[in-house]
This record gives sequence, C-alpha cells and structure tokens, in this order.
Amino acid sequence: MSHRIVFGATGLKVSPVCFGTWQLSPRFWGAQPEGDLLAAMQAAFDHGINFYDTAEAYGDGLAETVLGKFLRCVPRDQVVVATKVFNHFNPDASRYPDLSRAYVTERCELSLKRLGVETIDIYLLHFFDPLTPLAEITGTLTTLKRQGKIRHFGASNFTTEQFRAARRLGAYDVMQPPYSLIEFGIENDLLPYCETENVGVMVYSPMHKGLLTGKYHGGETFEDFRRSHPDFQGERFRQLCAGVQSLRPLAGKYGLTVYQLVLAATLMHPAIHVAVVGIKNAAQIREAVGAMGRSLEREDYFAIRGAIAGGGHKKMKDATGKVK
Repeated sequence: MSHRIVFGATGLKVSPVCFGTWQLSPRFWGAQPEGDLLAAMQAAFDHGINFYDTAEAYGDGLAETVLGKFLRCVPRDQVVVATKVFNHFNPDASRYPDLSRAYVTERCELSLKRLGVETIDIYLLHFFDPLTPLAEITGTLTTLKRQGKIRHFGASNFTTEQFRAARRLGAYDVMQPPYSLIEFGIENDLLPYCETENVGVMVYSPMHKGLLTGKYHGGETFEDFRRSHPDFQGERFRQLCAGVQSLRPLAGKYGLTVYQLVLAATLMHPAIHVAVVGIKNAAQIREAVGAMGRSLEREDYFAIRGAIAGGGHKKMKDATGKVK
C-alpha cells in the first residue's frame, strides 16, 4: 500500500515525497539527459510517488514539456500535478514579473498544453509580484478554478504577511517555501501560521541543494550554480559536510541512509506535509521513497539538528546516551 497523507485543506491524498523538476533548468543545473529524467519519473510512480512538481520557469517550459511526456504514460487520476506561474518571457530570454490577469490566463493555457492535461491540480504563484494588485491576481485564479482549468491554488516564496494578505482574498490552500535543516527560519512564523490554517505545505530544497544527502565530504567543487553558493565554499562547506557525515551512526541505528534520515526528520515537522526532492535518476528516487512513513525518536531528531547546526563540532549521543 502506497503511503499517502491528506494535503491540508485541499483534501488531496498525496505521497509525502514529491518528485521535483527544478533540475530541468539548464541555467542552474546544466543539461540533464531527458531519458534519465523520464525513467526516474516512472520509477517514482512505480515506487508509490503520486505527486509531481514543476514550473513554467524551469527551463522556460522544458520541465513542463518533459513531465507532460511522462504523464501521457500513466493514468491521469493517479497523479497530482503542481506547476507555477510568475515570469513574463521575452524573445531575448530576459524575463520580468507579471501576474496580471491577461498574462496569467495566457500562461495557464500554455502550461495545460505542455503538460497535456485538462486540469492542473495545484497552480502556484512562483513569487510575489509587487505591481499587480492581490485582488486582481486572486480573481484570476478564482476564475481559472471555476472554469475547471485548476483545482487548487497557492503560493511559493511568499513571506508570512504576503501569504496572510492573499488568503484574506481567496482560497490559497497551498504554500511552497524553501526549507531545510540548514535554513529553517520559517519555523518562526510561516510554518505556525500554515499549521493553524490547515494550509498544505510542500517544502522545496529539503536536502539543501544536495548538501544534506551525505554524498559530499567538503573537498568537492561544482560546475553548476553551486560554485558561487556560500554554503558550498571553503570552511563553511567543509564544516557542514562534517556535520552531515557525523550522522552516519545514527542513520545506521534506523537502517537508513543519511539522505533518508535527514528527509525523515524534515517530514516530522507537524506543519510540513510534503518534501519536494530534486531527482536526476531512478536510483535517487528509490532512496527517497525509503524515508516515507519513517519516524525518529525525539532525542534523535534534535541530535540530527544539532549535528548539522554545529557543523560536525557538536558531539552526538548514541542510543545508550554516551557521548560519541
């Protein structure tokens, strides 16, 4: 039986691990073999994943197009699809924010066509547009929902107050914020708000762009956008990697990999329903699936957070309480 949770007020039954497609953004991750991604999408479905997240901005329509090829191979009623809108795309590849009524209406039609579906299950505002009135944006989304082109709508990358304001105007039932055990500031405001309002929360980058997977040791260099990210440079990168590597004994206690341990811990937060994971091949999705439905002891949960926050310099206790 596949593991499912009720996704907040949407009522949708989804897998707590969602297949993310940001890796189909060449400008961030470089070119990815389409065949590998399609095979990974199928492997995810075969292993109980029914939730797929994409965005028009990922490869300027490329991710939606590739996901659409996969969706034609599986029963439509067995998958939940989320996509996002925000950018006005120019012929010269430049872009700017545009959530105006006419533009969102136009882009929704293009997303439907690329995905090859009649209805988008979850339609998200990718970022906050400071120029378009929230009432206009909400009116557009409400119209698209009434027309049957989208089932539910929400937002990504909004602050707590931006999201609170939007929800005063319409049924924004989903939030997609960045969150990891390295960057967890939204625990102070956005997550408590979403929890009390029964908002479906799907966090992205829970593995902090790969840093929390356990595959790095601190000496690696990167050719993608991480080559200029401060968490992947110098002493900070080495310390974070040491903290992650120090989790191996604890992962062994639960019969999990470090990746699975961190993902399971992330999903334990009561406000977080779903973790969106970036997958490049079938082996990675099989590993991610192993974290679904796993629970950790409270002491171990906080030991994980302490080890990561301490960059490997905080000692962890083993199951007997001895400092290791």
